Amino acid sequence: MNKPTKLSLANLPTKIELMPVISKQLDVSVFLKRDDQTGSEYCGNKIRKIEYAVAEALRQGCDTLITCGGIQSNHCRATAAVAAKLGLRSILLLRIEEKPVVSGNYLLDLLFGAEVRFCSKDEYRYSRNKMMADICDEIKVFGKKGYVIPEGASNGIGCFGYYNCMEEIIDQERAMGILFDTIVVAEGSGGTHAGLHLANKVLEANKRVVSFCVCDDKEYFQKAVFDICTSCISYLNISLDLEIDEIEVIDRYVGRGYALSTPEELAFIAKTAKENGVIFDPVYTGKAFLGLCNEIKRGTFSQSKNILFIHTGGIFGLFPKDQDFNLANEPLSSSDPLFLRSPRDPSRFV
Repeated sequence: MNKPTKLSLANLPTKIELMPVISKQLDVSVFLKRDDQTGSEYCGNKIRKIEYAVAEALRQGCDTLITCGGIQSNHCRATAAVAAKLGLRSILLLRIEEKPVVSGNYLLDLLFGAEVRFCSKDEYRYSRNKMMADICDEIKVFGKKGYVIPEGASNGIGCFGYYNCMEEIIDQERAMGILFDTIVVAEGSGGTHAGLHLANKVLEANKRVVSFCVCDDKEYFQKAVFDICTSCISYLNISLDLEIDEIEVIDRYVGRGYALSTPEELAFIAKTAKENGVIFDPVYTGKAFLGLCNEIKRGTFSQSKNILFIHTGGIFGLFPKDQDFNLANEPLSSSDPLFLRSPRDPSRFV
């Protein structure tokens, strides 16, 4: 089977590590695959997919990358970083509902020299693909050739990023002497889940692949993953029977919606950081890992022995929510003499 060629930009393979504290609490082995460590400027899961998409763009002679996402999109930030690294131009269509604050991923977009254009929530939902196609037509006048990367690089070519990841996991299983019977991931646009699902079938890995969606619902993402897998198969020129019902999506943890946090979600992220030394983000992994822990308690994963949660990154999305955490006003532990005085009192450090 011949897969398309790709760029080599990410720090791969990403390591796999046990979470000992939470594994003991939940009485099941929970491991992390640290795709939050794929790089610095383009850290997270998106770079795996972008490596394939941008390689295709270069083969087609394109000099401008055009993509879209929310104001704190990890995918847009990673695309802008890759464009800057390769000497390409990037144009980002970002969804906003109010004047954006320059912080987090949006700050990095600007530092990477991306041209940023804004659209409303409705424009994004119903017209983003047309708007990006129009940008392609617009830059032709200036002798530029654009390549449109869809939301999250979640399409047929991008799907290979997590097809490769499944191959990587299988190699790591052999090296570690561990079999991961269950793989869990956050779901925001379908591409990561699609790559894992497709590889699981083609490679006959016999794993349970489960996603926790952070927006929309189960039916929406089952169709999205199915369509991406179907598109990816066209690159492989193979015959494969796909059933939409075998795509497992849990939609009970969307909360307030995409990029919107509840106090409970933020408290869980803070608690997990304190007890496990791992930072999850408020848009994707925080919701998904909260869902995983709750579903383990509910018995949804009672047949699982070794669960691999793919940490897809997103740390820069934490910074615009610093006030929501309100950590400076939280009482500190009185068991440590250092914290006996007010946390706002500089004299406590004297």
